[in-house]
Amino acid sequence: MILTDVKQYLQINNRVALIDIARHFDVTPDAMRGMLEHWIRKGKIRHLKGNTCDKGCCQSNPADLEIYEWIGA
Repeated sequence: MILTDVKQYLQINNRVALIDIARHFDVTPDAMRGMLEHWIRKGKIRHLKGNTCDKGCCQSNPADLEIYEWIGA
């Protein structure tokens, strides 16, 4: 997998959770964050944080709450 594959995936899907991107490319969320950082620095994608449950009852995986959105041309 190369960075252009990640770019194409985001262009097609527009807005994707980190965990979904990582599963698609069969890598860990931490490894995918590093690849996504390249496109963030270039201004092509935006990192959005999802809302967490404020009641303390949710067992959400932080990677489920990280959303990446394609904004570049």
